Amino acid sequence: MQAMVLAAGLGTRMAPLTDATPKPLLKVAGKALIDHALDRFAGAGVEEAVVNVHYLADQVERHVADRAAPRIMISDERGELLETGGGLKKALRHFGDAPIFCTNTDAILIDGGGAEPCDVLRRTWDDSDMDALLLLAPIDRASGYEGAGDFTCDADGRIAFRAGSQAPFVFTGLQIISPELIEKGPDGAFSTKLLWDLAASKGRLFGAIHAGDWLHVGDPAGLEAAEARLAGGGE
Repeated sequence: MQAMVLAAGLGTRMAPLTDATPKPLLKVAGKALIDHALDRFAGAGVEEAVVNVHYLADQVERHVADRAAPRIMISDERGELLETGGGLKKALRHFGDAPIFCTNTDAILIDGGGAEPCDVLRRTWDDSDMDALLLLAPIDRASGYEGAGDFTCDADGRIAFRAGSQAPFVFTGLQIISPELIEKGPDGAFSTKLLWDLAASKGRLFGAIHAGDWLHVGDPAGLEAAEARLAGGGE
């Protein structure tokens, strides 16, 4: 029931849309990207969420200040952009010992087959086996994505980074991660991939497959595609 939204990035791939507006505040279907993420957490029962800020931080802070659910705590990275892993580590003081939902604002998830993504992760999570559990989407369920995939997935749910030219699954941006794993990261800026590498080295990196569509909103073309997709109805 604790969560973090990574909202401190520079949004350079979204230029010129992000010249005066931070990427988390760009709108798809009339709703800011950060609200797509926070509304999903609220629906999953998350009562408090941390949002980190750096680029055009004042705008993001003002936008989330009046949210009732979840209540927002700010992790201020104005002085130094810490990347995804460093941002999580700086925010640890806001969290207890329980695993943490974490997402970025680059994507919108559409539920599939009645399976809500946060609930899928929550039901799959197992403290005894896992340090990180990533929500993955099959490439053929992705919009706005031109990559070669990120992960393979075994029958038991353990995942491995792409070793060849292509992998069948892409990371959606949503995960559950343990505070103990985050604490093992270095001080300063670093990518969450470093934490995933640590988990994978111990066989504790797992994936759950998203049953719906994944709308990657990483550049203006992806935003346009997501807008067109949601115009057809529902998340």
